[in-house]
Amino acid sequence: MIIKTPSFYKDFECIAGACPDSCCQGWEVDADEASLKYYATLTGEIRKKIDSVLDKDEFGNTIFRLADNKRCPFLNRENLCDMHIAIGGEHTPFTCRMFPRFINDFGGTREMGLSFSCPVASDMMFGLTEPMRFVSEVNDLPPELNEIDAQTYFFLVKSRDKAFSIIQDRTVPVHQRLINLLDYGVVLQKELEAYDEGEDQIDFFDVFRNPELINPQWTQKVDCAAVKPVADKVFNENIASYFIFRYFLTAVHDYDVLSKIKMAVIGVLIVTYFGEDSWTIHLWSKETEHSQYNMDRFKRLLREAKCLTVSELKKRLK
Repeated sequence: MIIKTPSFYKDFECIAGACPDSCCQGWEVDADEASLKYYATLTGEIRKKIDSVLDKDEFGNTIFRLADNKRCPFLNRENLCDMHIAIGGEHTPFTCRMFPRFINDFGGTREMGLSFSCPVASDMMFGLTEPMRFVSEVNDLPPELNEIDAQTYFFLVKSRDKAFSIIQDRTVPVHQRLINLLDYGVVLQKELEAYDEGEDQIDFFDVFRNPELINPQWTQKVDCAAVKPVADKVFNENIASYFIFRYFLTAVHDYDVLSKIKMAVIGVLIVTYFGEDSWTIHLWSKETEHSQYNMDRFKRLLREAKCLTVSELKKRLK
């Protein structure tokens, strides 16, 4: 299998208890089947603690029930993980072991990256000075079984290279690059399937008032939003590049590449309107990308909200 990652991927290091916004607070963590089988072999206090906090969410997933202030029940006063301490990090749930990494499998290729939802990863990506680049290596893992249409996949791979060239063309101001990217997205979408944009009259800023609130700081950001032009800054290029890498090729599953491109544009507008710093995009990511409820709503609005149509987004960029 080919493994593709951003060039800085292996430089990431968790800062554990020193983290300014612990990933062990705010989210319910799924207890995956492999981990549950291991926990069933345990004895003593850690087994009792695990059994006492297992629960089911509204989707039927087995989760660890949160303690007060939405803290993971294993997060101690030093902001360290009692499960990790008791049985080792290799036996914590898969979600915990992987965070803030994400994985997209495309048959013989696996793409892995870092999410803005981690403050350390957010700082890394926000602070890049060179264009976001990627490296590939080959391992002995077999390809993942899939039903991907090969022709569509390779079309999208080639198209994504073009999208990167548009967003990373530093001879053009960032706002114009984003306009060019939207225009390119319209052309690409026509190659895949029809895309009808909606007329939902939701206000642009209400798009970001998520029903499921994880960190109240995000509400404060939205309440203090200010409309202004997109800055011609490298961090805006990096934000758009992140969205293109993370989501563009997933259009092979739903044939909706235009929404993925809209996400890249909106990512830049989030920082432009809510705060030009890595903390802002971190808060948005933690609120939205890591809440199934919020993310499903956002994806729906990408197609149904009039304020997120290509024409309306281009008005905000001019």
